[in-house]
Amino acid sequence: MLVSCPRFGCIPEEMDMHGMGSMASPHEAKASPSMDDGMKKMAVHMTFFWGKDGNILFSGWPGTSTGMYALALLLIFALAILVEFLYRCQLVREQPSSLFGSLLRTVAHAVRVGLAYLIMLALMSFNGGVFLVAVLGHAVGFLFFGSGVFRKLESPPYVKASDPIAGGC
Repeated sequence: MLVSCPRFGCIPEEMDMHGMGSMASPHEAKASPSMDDGMKKMAVHMTFFWGKDGNILFSGWPGTSTGMYALALLLIFALAILVEFLYRCQLVREQPSSLFGSLLRTVAHAVRVGLAYLIMLALMSFNGGVFLVAVLGHAVGFLFFGSGVFRKLESPPYVKASDPIAGGC
């Protein structure tokens, strides 16, 4: 017998001998009689899947629309590039003791971490396309901002090349 859980899918009422139970596949999940007719059943994927139908970041988004799925992938790609930009670029070049410069660097760090967590939450949709564009976005961002391909050959003698934020953009 399956216990209904509209947010996380169906969970078996009986547990196996290891105490973990087994998740019913999204296609095998059936609504229980106690479930309201107005509530929709949400499929939860526990492994990578390929397809445009699913939820990424928000309930019902991108839905079943191919255009919205492409927009979601483009957004995740751009967010991954932006995370690399914020990690690799020194946006504020003021003295470390400057309160204003320290606050700006703190805000930039908080935005970078927030965007990185947002990408991680998108990856938790277990969509293979989302995974590929997130990795590709980080790779392109590293190519532009971290690899040094587009940087001047000369750097000041006091800057270590291994410092991720010392190189600037």
